[in-house]
Amino acid sequence: MTQNDKTPTAGNGEACGHEKPGLLERTLEPRLFAWRLPILILFLLASVLFGWQAAQLKPDASFQKMVPASHPFIANYLKYEAELRPLGNVVRIAVETQGKDIYSRAYLETLHRITDEVFYIPGVDRGNLKSLWTPNVLWTEVTEAGMVGGQIIPQGFDGSPEKIAEVRANVVRSGRIGSLVAADQRSSIVLVPLLETDPDTGAKLDYGQLSQRLEKLVRDKYGKDGVRIHITGFAKVVGDLIDGARAIGLFFAITFGLTVALLLWYSRCWRSTLATVFCCSLAVLWQLGIVHLIGFGLDPYSILVPFLTFAIGVSHAVQNINTMATARLSGASNMETAKLTFRQLFIPGSVALLCDAVGFSTLLVIDIGVIRELAISASIGVGVIILTKMFLLPILMSYVGVSDACLRHQARKQASRHRMAHALARFAEPRFARMAVAFALLVLGGAWTMSRDLKIGDLDPGAPELRAESRYNRDSAYISGHYATSADVFVVMVKTAPGECGSYPVADKVDRFQWEMENLAGVESTTSLFSGMKKVIAGSNGGDLRWHALSRNRYVSNAAQRVLPSELYSNDCSMVPVMIFLADHKAETLARVVRAAQAFAAANDDKTARFTLAGGNSGIDAATNIVIAQAQTQMLILVYAIVALLVWWEFRSWRVAICIMLPLYITSALCEAIMARLGLGVKVATLPVIALGIGIGVDYGIYIYNRLQHFLDRGLDLKAAYFETLKGTGAAVALTGVTLALGVLTWVWSDIKFQADMGLLLTFMFLWNMVGAIVMIPALAALIVRPAGTRPAARDEVQARSHA
Repeated sequence: MTQNDKTPTAGNGEACGHEKPGLLERTLEPRLFAWRLPILILFLLASVLFGWQAAQLKPDASFQKMVPASHPFIANYLKYEAELRPLGNVVRIAVETQGKDIYSRAYLETLHRITDEVFYIPGVDRGNLKSLWTPNVLWTEVTEAGMVGGQIIPQGFDGSPEKIAEVRANVVRSGRIGSLVAADQRSSIVLVPLLETDPDTGAKLDYGQLSQRLEKLVRDKYGKDGVRIHITGFAKVVGDLIDGARAIGLFFAITFGLTVALLLWYSRCWRSTLATVFCCSLAVLWQLGIVHLIGFGLDPYSILVPFLTFAIGVSHAVQNINTMATARLSGASNMETAKLTFRQLFIPGSVALLCDAVGFSTLLVIDIGVIRELAISASIGVGVIILTKMFLLPILMSYVGVSDACLRHQARKQASRHRMAHALARFAEPRFARMAVAFALLVLGGAWTMSRDLKIGDLDPGAPELRAESRYNRDSAYISGHYATSADVFVVMVKTAPGECGSYPVADKVDRFQWEMENLAGVESTTSLFSGMKKVIAGSNGGDLRWHALSRNRYVSNAAQRVLPSELYSNDCSMVPVMIFLADHKAETLARVVRAAQAFAAANDDKTARFTLAGGNSGIDAATNIVIAQAQTQMLILVYAIVALLVWWEFRSWRVAICIMLPLYITSALCEAIMARLGLGVKVATLPVIALGIGIGVDYGIYIYNRLQHFLDRGLDLKAAYFETLKGTGAAVALTGVTLALGVLTWVWSDIKFQADMGLLLTFMFLWNMVGAIVMIPALAALIVRPAGTRPAARDEVQARSHA
């Protein structure tokens, strides 16, 4: 008789860990193993379908998905999107000369070619494109004959010294130095507003393709021969994120290789390792295919979900390998061990995966498209893992079993003295339990104190999604250092009755509002229709500075308004945008501006004018920060409440729920403390980390307490029961933590900073949740869980076996 043909005897049924199956297991198990071949064929057909769908996935990003579309700020902005487009989704191309200044024939001709090149790039709002060459950028001057003006670069420009001198004079007269021309006059800007959808085809703007065209047609083509190109803007950030995400394939390959090596080292079995990796890879394939079927793409945030899907699948499958090896060592056949694994792990594994799904799904309360897509994609991944790990893996293992090398390795582990298990089991003693809990509470207090410094939003200049040394942030630093008008623009929309936007009552309020904003810390300057109107009125009166003021005379103000660009007010003259240029887009700056603007609006709004927030890139950032601040507490309450409810449903004890949930809370507090110390704000990239850490971290506690309860029910005292738990499940739980950490650790080397930040924080949470579960669960159980009566015979039997 071969070992595969052996069946467990009555005497070794306990050793195998046989459980009394519940109704669900009794219903599913016989059908699952009786229909193994048809189920495998069904999985194969589904894999072909989802694989075909996954092959069609493409990078996807959208400006509107990155913002909280239902927030009042965004709703107000979208209402006037056409008028405010030059202040929102805009690319700035700074063309820097390596010569003395921009006033040379070679530079101006290069700028002309760049302007024409950009004009024909799909997605550009050509009517609002601006550079020194475009007809919508004018100069004006007061002369004895009145006001005169024209294009900065005149018609018939031939590059002669006379024309160059004329351009120099026109730039000064235009007042564009500091906005369209650098303060040192060694560079100028091409301002490129974008259309989110093509008006002819209705196709969405492809940010990745747009970024590639800007690089190829502008930077690579013209960034030579004495010219240097700097490009900034939301679209360029997204394009660089998509480029950086291309390295994800390499990171996944490294993670895959490390995981295979770790599983092989743990199990010493190629069969179970390959079966596990196959099932988890299949889960990734299914997840990607389903994501494409429901109409999603891969944006820079959700592209990380396949890593989590693979890591979660492997971490749960470790429990299958451990249970299979233990049962086979006791003499069970492959089929019997597969059935035993299903019975023993189906409920705790399913509950743990449901907790994972809860952690992801609570992100749906955050009204930001990319976070909601991440939540849906990750929840799909967890659902797929339930199918592949709970149903497909036991079927495969019933065929392949485990190798003799695995059984020999398992026998060596069982024959070892388990020094680590003995040491950790002491935390189940009241004396050591009190010490562990006291230390944990001290850690919690320290973490909570440090986490009070945690901020909402971005805390760094430039694009914090990218590394400080990235080309984008170098370009951003150049433009910020050479131009007076910041790229961080906060827009307040002043609503009036149609045709009344230029009236004196409106002008007076806007003028007072600008004065208050300009005296606010973090505000560099402001501008509006009435800023230009003052200059025009003064210019119409011989340039006398005494006339540099608002006029109550409607004829005067109307005449001045007609001279000014139409972008300074809406088509029906019912809205005037006030542009507030900020020193940065840090959370504190944005919050200060929002408070001041809302306070002014509350005190001054009436039927003549209403101050409405907010547009511009900084207005959108402010709305995002507000949504995240509101959703943070709501999300945490939801994830803790639902996970705790699932844990209570599994173990029917609120004391057990506390034992499992308290270590998670301590880890969350530590994570927030680390974020505060590292200068990471709570934002779109980091907020999901906490929910993911809680949902996935609870897996350790569920698996540990499930086995602990099994030994307690057999009559062992807590210390002996925990020792037995650590001998079997403890090593698997430790490997689970390491596997999950490996799944995200490679992100730390990503060129995309927010991916690196998420990888660092998730690695910490996965490992610390594992340590917290192993140490804190027995300690808390020793103090708050009421011990059941023990059976001395069972206790003596286990203790004698462990000493043997």
